[in-house]
Amino acid sequence: MDIKEILSKCDHTNLSQTATWEDIKALLDDGIKYGVKSCCIQPYFVKKAKEYVKDKLLICTVIGFPNGYQTTAVKVFETINAINNGADEIDMVANINLIKSHDYIEIYEEISKIKKACNGKLLKVIIETCLLTDEEKIEMCKVVSKAKADYIKTSTGFSTSGATFSDVKLLCDNVTGGVLVKAAGGISSIEDAEKFIELGASRLGTSRIVKIVKGGK
Repeated sequence: MDIKEILSKCDHTNLSQTATWEDIKALLDDGIKYGVKSCCIQPYFVKKAKEYVKDKLLICTVIGFPNGYQTTAVKVFETINAINNGADEIDMVANINLIKSHDYIEIYEEISKIKKACNGKLLKVIIETCLLTDEEKIEMCKVVSKAKADYIKTSTGFSTSGATFSDVKLLCDNVTGGVLVKAAGGISSIEDAEKFIELGASRLGTSRIVKIVKGGK
């Protein structure tokens, strides 16, 4: 698979608590240079980042990050604020407490409200697969599909593990209505990136692929 094709599916990411504006600016510069799909950054930096890149790069940010247990009202406010600041894409963390309680109706309502708050911008729903049973993952595929989010996403990268090949295949096999799959967390090689794409992932959340490409130059 051509490396440019892989890069075009990457959400080049820096969500570190210690990231400075200089770190984020370097991420954005690399994102533009290497042709990634978007750069995924902390909400605090969205406005400054969008002003910096203008229309050269999509800006993605996270909502309810990393644990997902904020109230729906807080997540909706975060979403509106991020969109107003220039975010092109929203990666929200689903409420894992509700998933583990099998309260799928409330989860559906939350995702639907955040989807509305996105005002046409792309919405990805992080379900933190490492904390769920296969049955719960399948139910969340149904919920995310019904709520008409754009993507279901495996992981925050801040929990016990990230994307796995088996989880990506399971999600791809169970989403409907045009919902796509984003693999994120722990993608550490070109070979792994290729495999996730071959299994059906349309996006990769990673900071390492660009680093690998840079190291090869």
